[in-house]
Amino acid sequence: MLSQVVLSLFLLFAISRVVLQVRGGKLTLGAFFFWCGLFIFAIVGVLEPKLTTHVARLIGIGRGTDVVIYASIAILFYLVFRLSISLEETRREITEVVRRIALRNTLPSRKRSKVRK
Repeated sequence: MLSQVVLSLFLLFAISRVVLQVRGGKLTLGAFFFWCGLFIFAIVGVLEPKLTTHVARLIGIGRGTDVVIYASIAILFYLVFRLSISLEETRREITEVVRRIALRNTLPSRKRSKVRK
């Protein structure tokens, strides 16, 4: 019972952080729904552990805990994939910006003034 209360409070705290990030403009509405849905699903699983056991039986997995672990691993893999794509995109954008700055700084001063006009 104590673990359920502690985990639920932590998950509610996590939801409050998500709300603050959206209000601060640091998180998109889609990301808001994803994270809130994930944390609410976790709260339901913490408060009603029999529900995860029921879901496990429906999909042919032995225990509810196993379903939670498998789903967590799948979600983590997906998030790492998305993060990897995002980092690669950022790397490409930085490379492009650095190239443009380098090319602009190598032009002679007379040509540079003509390019800006």
